[in-house]
Amino acid sequence: MLDIKLIRTQPEMIRELCEKRQCPVDIDRLLEADTELRLVTVELSALQHERKALRGPEARERAVVLKHRVNELMERSRALEAERDELLSWLPNLLAPDTPQGESDENNVELFTRGEIPRFDFTPKPHDVLGRELEILDLERGAKVAGSGFYYWKGDGARLAWAIFTLAQGFLIERGFTPMFTPVAARERTLYGTGYLPFFPEDIYRIEEQDMCLIGTSEQTLIGYHANEILPAEALPLRYCAFSPCFRTEAGAYGKAARGAFRVHQFHKVEQIVFCRPEESEAWHEVCLRHETALMDLLEIPYRVVRVCAGDLAAPGYKKYDMEGWFAGFGGYRETHSNTNLLDYQTRRLNIRARTAEGLVYPHTISATMITDRALLAIMENNQQADRTVIIPLALRHALGGKERLS
Repeated sequence: MLDIKLIRTQPEMIRELCEKRQCPVDIDRLLEADTELRLVTVELSALQHERKALRGPEARERAVVLKHRVNELMERSRALEAERDELLSWLPNLLAPDTPQGESDENNVELFTRGEIPRFDFTPKPHDVLGRELEILDLERGAKVAGSGFYYWKGDGARLAWAIFTLAQGFLIERGFTPMFTPVAARERTLYGTGYLPFFPEDIYRIEEQDMCLIGTSEQTLIGYHANEILPAEALPLRYCAFSPCFRTEAGAYGKAARGAFRVHQFHKVEQIVFCRPEESEAWHEVCLRHETALMDLLEIPYRVVRVCAGDLAAPGYKKYDMEGWFAGFGGYRETHSNTNLLDYQTRRLNIRARTAEGLVYPHTISATMITDRALLAIMENNQQADRTVIIPLALRHALGGKERLS
């Protein structure tokens, strides 16, 4: 959520922001509702003060008149506040000045690549074929049990997946992150506060007849952890990481890109979250990126990092990096990580503040993927051999008792 004072003082800038970020909010009506609400609040305060001061024989008659007017104003105030807040909820975050222009992920700007793209003297197979042959990934039984978009990691596949998540959490714990297991469901207020609502309702699994949704990422529950709290400034930065299952409807058609276990309804992720002082968020954004690249280097997965353009940057984000791993069976780079500086957008919506010597401030938040199941899919496709085996990266071999290959 943006500061209402910013909208009052720089409405043209906000209009341009909405146009650039394709968020058609009626700024004129927002300002009108805000102005009327402030006028109603002033009048309401004055009448309530008058009611308290009433004395003498005429007080009862005047009190009846005041009560009627106060009730009218309170009803009007609630309606105006609801309208204003609804419009505010649709406003996008500010945009980093150096954000690349563009309308889709095709306009994202490559910053750097790392790792050697594998070359084969045979046609590499996609991970779903390899998983079936090696008996480590079972999509068919996942579909039988839960429907298309669900799957089983099995045997050495399950051991390797868990080893990847353990490696990621251990890496972050060594760097001062507090590990957490969070709820896998959250109230809609939490999803609103983290910026997933009202922007992405079609991506969310709602639990019928309850104010509850399955989480799409532990970002939602880790940020919501401090809702309506005042944090001591000396506690910042707060750094959390969590492993969780994540649930997304993945509405829409993706064709070849949806094959196998790449785009599914349930996946697993280790997330890194930072609450920090406003002046430190740019630095922490870069720190989280270094964590991501270091882990991909350990897993020996070739990748590139791109700067996300304005048209591909979701409304809550201020500045975003995506990391794309190489998938040999797919024949290209595919997204494996996102890393977003959200400024104070989430903390304003969730009323999370920090007490500093200068007064209360809204901390900034960083939300960054550390790793997901997609890493193992990339390893399978990139490390496959002509003899139908898959070489296990050195950093994971301990999980299989020193075993060097899947076969």
